Amino acid sequence: MNYGISNLSIIPVRREPSEKSEMVTQILFGEHFELREQMVGWTNVKLAFDGYEGWVDSKMITPINARTLSKLENSGSAITSDVITIVPFSDEQNLMLVAGSTLPVWRPYLKQFTVIRDTFLATGKVIYGEPKDPRKVVIDQALKYFNAPYLWGGRTPFGVDCSGLTQIIYKMIGITLPRDASQQVNMGTAMSFVDEAEPGDLAFFDNDEGNIVHVGIIWKRNKIIHASGQVRIDNVDQFGIFNVDTKRYTHKLRVMKKIINTNGAD
Repeated sequence: MNYGISNLSIIPVRREPSEKSEMVTQILFGEHFELREQMVGWTNVKLAFDGYEGWVDSKMITPINARTLSKLENSGSAITSDVITIVPFSDEQNLMLVAGSTLPVWRPYLKQFTVIRDTFLATGKVIYGEPKDPRKVVIDQALKYFNAPYLWGGRTPFGVDCSGLTQIIYKMIGITLPRDASQQVNMGTAMSFVDEAEPGDLAFFDNDEGNIVHVGIIWKRNKIIHASGQVRIDNVDQFGIFNVDTKRYTHKLRVMKKIINTNGAD
């Protein structure tokens, strides 16, 4: 099998091999992926992080060999936590990394990471290993996305969807969530009562057909951080999300899940 890595800030992944096709997710810097089917100008990829599949512009792919892949899979990685991090590349060039980017082959004492043969000195704040207080990290990082615009398939502070937000924030505490809310709901332990929820727990919402269509992060008692039009803070109770601006319910609560405890991260 052949693999590639993203040495770009963001690589859009599309449902079909066309620039006009909808973006279903994004690959952030340092994330690697399997190269599958190829067409003229396009490559179908499967992300190593969450198993998501889609089509990317072949010009955006940096191929890696088996030796580099082994290093990626067997050495530690750090995750950027600043909204944007500028990493010097040369006198004329910088790497622009969004929050949640992976710094592969991380050497914590030197604050260096390596992509193939290039080694960089990290700038800004990074998260390495399991944090001592994962719930605090979840909330602190989620609040950095406040007012970020909603973007279908987005995973960055400059455009994010509801499950992209939860996935990236949990990535920062070392927990891998699937890409979509309908998959994320299968993780963790369900809570019987809304009052059991702690900061950092996830709440899932369904439509009239019973399909999970939305997810958000519990902030504090009866408050939720979620991406709906923009990343915002609204009220939440046993009925669902109550929009503080329109003064009406917008999402119907299905279940709240405790994921941090069940993964042993706190």
